[in-house]
Amino acid sequence: MILVIDYGMSNLGSIRRALEECGGDVLVSDDPSDLKNAERIVLPGVGSYVDGMSNLKQRGWISELNREVLENKIPLLGICLGMQLLSTRGYEHSKTDGLNYISGEVIKLTPTDLNERIPHVGWNEVYKKRDNPLFENLNDGSDFYFVHSYFFWPDNTDSILALTPYCGEFVSAVNKENIYGVQFHPEKSIPVGFQLLKNFIHRV
Repeated sequence: MILVIDYGMSNLGSIRRALEECGGDVLVSDDPSDLKNAERIVLPGVGSYVDGMSNLKQRGWISELNREVLENKIPLLGICLGMQLLSTRGYEHSKTDGLNYISGEVIKLTPTDLNERIPHVGWNEVYKKRDNPLFENLNDGSDFYFVHSYFFWPDNTDSILALTPYCGEFVSAVNKENIYGVQFHPEKSIPVGFQLLKNFIHRV
């Protein structure tokens, strides 16, 4: 069972449909106690880092997530804001502590030429830094769909799974043990995004 966390920060319908089309048995839940039955966890997110962490805390998700992800090693995939919340801290609006599952910070993209716009919206290439089951059967440099103004830079480069050429270069996927994050939206990145979701469901 794949549990998609409903903490008031995402369009859950498109994520649910994408996971179901990729062969997942999906439960979208606003009840943290449902995590104990999950075989995979998806943390989606659209919006600000401050609001994301506030909602996770107020709705009782953090202690349950810590137990299932850190202690029981259930695979977790953070998408967009969900990836950013895996970090130690973020600086959107104000300095805010994150989940600290992967050490690092979330900072704002900075244009390197006049053609680069913030937020970064649209299709862009994703280049793998190392082999990983999450990117199995995907060509290096595949295009995925992005919508964001901030990005996650891990302290340890071993946690960087993929990079994207924009504003110089930013981290577009991370991994540490059973914890994964992607800055792009796989549910909007057909067909490559669906292959990535299949890999998360069946391979990681």
